[in-house]
Amino acid sequence: MNMVEPTAEDLRHGGSPLEGQELEDWEAAQEAAKLLSTLKREVTPSRVAMAGAVLLMLITLAVSGWYWVLPRDSVTVETHYMQRGGHLMMSELHNDGSRAITDVLLEVEFQTVDGELIDRMSLDLGKLDSHSSISGDDLEMMVIGYTVWDEYKVVIDLEYRDYTGQLRQPGTFTHTVGEWSQEIFMDKAERHVWPLD
Repeated sequence: MNMVEPTAEDLRHGGSPLEGQELEDWEAAQEAAKLLSTLKREVTPSRVAMAGAVLLMLITLAVSGWYWVLPRDSVTVETHYMQRGGHLMMSELHNDGSRAITDVLLEVEFQTVDGELIDRMSLDLGKLDSHSSISGDDLEMMVIGYTVWDEYKVVIDLEYRDYTGQLRQPGTFTHTVGEWSQEIFMDKAERHVWPLD
């Protein structure tokens, strides 16, 4: 059988009628074209932007849930050492966790390189709320009478009870000072997050 392909002009004017499988394919193509036309009217740039904004809000909600709701502890001791007519040390205790810590004991010692105690400052605190920090006179120390040309050690001990009531005692943080006239140390205790704890 010799079939002649219809020309574009024939198809515009109706051309030869389709039969069998060709008719089914043509109807399916017409349905797909109608569906795409409907989707094109429904999916607009403003709707895509709104969907993106909603997705961003959901991601932000998940992250803030981790930061504010999920029980975790995150304790850091920030210590500044400066040479100002002697040796000045100032410390600040940060609780960036989502729960308060209790029975906090912080001790900062200024020692010779050989470990001989020169001076110490300490803080004994019943409770430090979540997302807060504390500093002040109890966490400031000025050591006069020791040369600024030698090296010394700053030794920091910390213990506290976390949100489960478990006693946490991170290892001793030791820093050698004296080479520079100003140094800042950020000592972070091990983090504990529920339910991974």
